[in-house]
Amino acid sequence: MKYLIAADSFKGSLTSMEAAECMQEGIRRVFPDADIRMMPAADGGEGTVATVLAGMDGKAVTETVLDPLGRPIQATFAILDTGEAVIEMAQASGLLLIDPKERNVLSASTYGTGQLIRKALDMGCRKICIGIGGSATNDAGAGMAQALGVRLFAADGSELPPGGGALGKLERIDCSDLDPRLKETDILVMCDVNNPLCGPEGASHIYGPQKGATSDMILLLDENLKHFADIVEKDLSVSARDFPGAGAAGGLGMGLMCFAGAHLVRGVDAILDLAAFDEKLEDIDVVITGEGKLDHQTMRGKVIFGVLERCEKQNIPVIAICGRVTDPGRQAFGKRFRAIVAAADETVPLDLAMKNAKSLLTGTTERIIRKLYAE
Repeated sequence: MKYLIAADSFKGSLTSMEAAECMQEGIRRVFPDADIRMMPAADGGEGTVATVLAGMDGKAVTETVLDPLGRPIQATFAILDTGEAVIEMAQASGLLLIDPKERNVLSASTYGTGQLIRKALDMGCRKICIGIGGSATNDAGAGMAQALGVRLFAADGSELPPGGGALGKLERIDCSDLDPRLKETDILVMCDVNNPLCGPEGASHIYGPQKGATSDMILLLDENLKHFADIVEKDLSVSARDFPGAGAAGGLGMGLMCFAGAHLVRGVDAILDLAAFDEKLEDIDVVITGEGKLDHQTMRGKVIFGVLERCEKQNIPVIAICGRVTDPGRQAFGKRFRAIVAAADETVPLDLAMKNAKSLLTGTTERIIRKLYAE
């Protein structure tokens, strides 16, 4: 039999490739000479660049950019041998880059993300995939746009300072110096949320609190995003505020659509396409996938759901091996998987399960393969 392993990371315990290696070891305990292939899998969130570099032919590019508070940092993205770039906005504009005591969502900017896009353009990339999870920002991509040549003016003619807190003063947008290479570049935004830019389900209300926004700040930021969208519509004749995903990453989803002509796609689909997953399935007998937890949200663009959908089209059975499996998650998938198994049941404390993740995942893989194919 020929096996293909396409696992997501097990957050806090195993990277995507570490999980795949555990699964491979489990199979080999049953079938030492099995034909096993491994490939990276990710959904565009944090860790996507590392996963891509671990499993695809390409190189890491490190660039000095500005973090959300305007301080120079080193950020890394991937350029594949095929010429595509894979960028994580969290590398430049992520929440984890800022100490909790320093968080200031009013002034946090996506400028560094724009710098990474510009560097990819400088290196000749004309297809760029951008993961926008884990942001510290709520500026609708204004900083990103500024890094790519856009100028944002207040009524007195001064240029706006960084951050979503200043967007309420925006009077005019000048795109005359916007990088012209964007028009000849295919930009895909890996996005798995459907939030609009503004309102109760928008960027400020839903994601502002985790970035340090108080109730008053949330109201201000939401009004500022509405005003920003108004000026974008007036000066660019583009409207995207209500597009599903416009509110992702503090509105960066909308900013990338309006200023860079980007398209929003499911993150797992973008990564599977980059890895030529469908072609790799051609002579595979069974696919093994997994993630830290399978629950009712797994159907919302998670890796194992994306893998399952593609395998179903080719009638290839899929085994899901996850850290934990909830009853609602199991019920949601019914009999679509060949098997769904948990590496640790609910009686095992989470910290203990994470500490022993490698042995648990390897042993669970061995047991399910033995049960299904060796007995």
